[in-house]
Amino acid sequence: MFGSEKSKSPSRRWKGSSESRLEELDRISQLPDPLICNILSHLPTKDAVKTSVCSARWRSLWLWVPCLELSSQSFSDFKAFMSFGDRFFDSNRVSCINKVKLDIYEDGADLKSWIDATIKRKIQHLHVRCTPCTDYEMPSSLYNCETLVSLKLHEVRVSLVDFRFVSLPCVKTMHLKYIRYGNEANLEASFKRLVSCCPVLEELKIFAYEWMSRRAQVYRVVSRSLKKLRIKLEEDFETLGLGFVIDAPLLSCLSIKDSLSENFIINNMDSIAKVDLYGIFGLDDFGEASVVTSRGSRIRGFLLGISKVRDMTICRCTFKLICQYSRFQPLPQFGYMSHLFVTLRVSDLKSLPTFLESCPKLKSLILVWDGNSKKMHSDGDDLHNPIIHFASVPECLLSSLEFVDIKTCISGHAPEMKVVEYFLKNSAILMKITLRLNYYDCANEKSFFKILMAIPRRSATCEVVVL
Repeated sequence: MFGSEKSKSPSRRWKGSSESRLEELDRISQLPDPLICNILSHLPTKDAVKTSVCSARWRSLWLWVPCLELSSQSFSDFKAFMSFGDRFFDSNRVSCINKVKLDIYEDGADLKSWIDATIKRKIQHLHVRCTPCTDYEMPSSLYNCETLVSLKLHEVRVSLVDFRFVSLPCVKTMHLKYIRYGNEANLEASFKRLVSCCPVLEELKIFAYEWMSRRAQVYRVVSRSLKKLRIKLEEDFETLGLGFVIDAPLLSCLSIKDSLSENFIINNMDSIAKVDLYGIFGLDDFGEASVVTSRGSRIRGFLLGISKVRDMTICRCTFKLICQYSRFQPLPQFGYMSHLFVTLRVSDLKSLPTFLESCPKLKSLILVWDGNSKKMHSDGDDLHNPIIHFASVPECLLSSLEFVDIKTCISGHAPEMKVVEYFLKNSAILMKITLRLNYYDCANEKSFFKILMAIPRRSATCEVVVL
């Protein structure tokens, strides 16, 4: 009898062990549906859909996932893409949609009804990207979505119409890239209303070309909550009078890349943390004749508007324009600026002290002069012959400048060493200067270090780093 019970014991243990192993392997299926959908939401949509083959229970779980990333290029043909989208957005099982990202490369999708469906399901993040050859119109329901937090319509030609009734109370992020507006007669008013009707908007990006250059228009960015603004207009169009008025007292970051606008007016800005200037504000050159015209006052008005910036990045075209202006009119004081990153032509290095005189509390300077030695020589800026003469020593070198980083690789030519010498000899509290040696172009590396070590240093504690 004992032996008989013993012989049955292993089979019972094996059966229990097998069931236990199966349960361990499929523990995820024991989770409630909402939790599984939350897990699936962290997967790419195509991978979430693949889980439908796991079992009958999993067959439709992907329709409950609150996030969708869909690209028409991921499907064998556009009809399959449309069919997939129709099934997801028409599903009654999806009660709430958190985030939708759509990349559409052909016309024909029922985008209006898809977006309407997301709005009914309390969408928070909507990102739509099409191609320039498509023309999808946003539904009017989009402009009254009470749950939308992030709206990104970019790299597209999307028609936005009927701004008369706009209310986006929760939108914090808005990216408008290459938008085509529907009502051109009221384009300025429509643009202003779209921005101002977002009472908690914090980040705004505007990328555009011909829709802003068809005729003289002044676009107003009016927001009491905006913190980050980026404007990029870079196509070559013939424009007169194009401009921006920025009224955002809480703005902390401003980035402008603009070869179209002739005017930027900044109002009600007490201070700003960071400004990146990559544009030339519709001016290729600035001469004495420009001073007596409105161009001179517009440049001064803009510089006064950003005069309380703490961190500034300037491209070579903007730096040249500002330096040309400074020959005829004094620059405003940038009394709060502590960090400056400037890219310039080697021929404009002589103007650097003039600009630094307007930055009395500058602590950190990053310097890049454009091109290598051969390119500079071909452009007429001969590094081997002329010596750069700096006419003055600005206040920041005597009292505040602590760090200088020359990111251009130098080869030991006389003008390059003149720049290094200028900072070492005149910076009273300089703590560190960083150089980058072009080892391939440096004829005599030992000679370079010998010259470098022979340069007198006004700051006894200054560290010279050569990378």
